[in-house]
Amino acid sequence: MYKKLFIPGPTHVREEILQAQTAPMIGHRAKEYSNLQGEVRPKLQQLLYTQQPVLIFASSGTGVMEGSIRQAVRPGKRALVTVCGAFSKRWFEVSEGNGIPTDKIEVEWGLGFRPEQVVEALGQGDYDALTLTLNETSTGIQNPVAEIAAAVRAAYPEIVILVDAVSAMAGAKIEFDAWDIDCVLASSQKCFALPPGLAVAAVSERMLKRAGEVPGRGYYFDFLDNLKYWKKDQTPATPAISLIYALNKQLDDIMAEGLENRWARHLEMAGIVQAWGRKYWKLFAADEFLSPTVTTIANTRGISVSDLNKALAERGAMISNGYGDLKEKTFRIATMGDLTVADINWLLGEINDILGLA
Repeated sequence: MYKKLFIPGPTHVREEILQAQTAPMIGHRAKEYSNLQGEVRPKLQQLLYTQQPVLIFASSGTGVMEGSIRQAVRPGKRALVTVCGAFSKRWFEVSEGNGIPTDKIEVEWGLGFRPEQVVEALGQGDYDALTLTLNETSTGIQNPVAEIAAAVRAAYPEIVILVDAVSAMAGAKIEFDAWDIDCVLASSQKCFALPPGLAVAAVSERMLKRAGEVPGRGYYFDFLDNLKYWKKDQTPATPAISLIYALNKQLDDIMAEGLENRWARHLEMAGIVQAWGRKYWKLFAADEFLSPTVTTIANTRGISVSDLNKALAERGAMISNGYGDLKEKTFRIATMGDLTVADINWLLGEINDILGLA
C-alpha cells in the first residue's frame, strides 16, 4: 500500500516531480545538458540568497560533508565540531576518518548552541574550520547559525564555517551571503522533496581560497575542479541527469509558491505539530531551538512507536521512530517539502484516532 511519508527523509515526492525524471536522456557533455544546468544554476542561487557558486553532485549529503572538511583544514591546523545530536556527530566521525586533527564541543541533546559557547571553544585551539549543523534531524532542533557565524567572524575572521543544512535547505530560509558562511550543503531527499541521489553545496570565495591551500584535498568533491566545470554549466563527473530534470521542475514550483510563502508554510506546519506535541506529549527540543522542518516528540505515554507506525501504514501514512538511542523513547514528524497544512492535520487526526486521544 502506498504510504505518504511524514519522515525526515526520504520525503513525499509529488507525481509531477516523479514524471519530470522521465524526460529523454541527453549527453552530459552536450549543449542540452549545459542548458539544463544553466536553468538550475540561478534558481539555486536565488534559493540560498547568494551570488556565489552552488555546486551539484551525484552524491548523498554525507559525501559533501567529507569533501568540504577535507578542503577546509591546512596541515598543522585543527577542526572544531559542534555536536548536538546524532547527525552533527557525523561531522566528527567524518573529519577524524580523514585523518584531520579534530576536537568537539557538545551540548545536551534537545539543546542547540549559543554563539558565546562556540567562540569560547574556538579560543582553545588552533582551528582552521568550524562545523555547524543548522537542523539536527535526530533531536528536532535548529541552531542559530546566523548569530553563531556573526560572532565567529568578529573573533576569528579567517575560520572556514561549514554548515550541514541537509534537513533544512529548501524548507528554511538560508541567507548564504548575509550569514557570511563558507559552505552550506544539503541533499535532495528532504526539504527539496526529490528522490535521493543529489547533493548541492554553496561555496564562498574564502572556502575556495582555503581549498587551494590544502594538499590532497580529494578528487571527486574537489571544489576548485568542480568550479571550473560549474562556470561552463557542467560537472566533472557524470551528473544524475534525471534527478536534475526533477530539481529544475521543483525549483520552478518553489519560485512559483514564493520563497517567503514557503518558509511560512513550513513554520505553520511545524507550529501545528508542536502544539499537538505539547498537548498530548512533551517536545524533546527546547523551545528556543525548535526546528521548522522536523519535530521530535518525547514518548511520555510509553506507546509502541513501531505499533503506531504499523497502524498508520494501514491508513496510508508513516512517521519516524526516534533515532539511535532515542528509538521508542521519541518519535519524529517531518513538516518538510511538499507536505501541506491539510496533510499535517490529517496525520494528527489519524494518530489521535488510533491512540484514542481526545
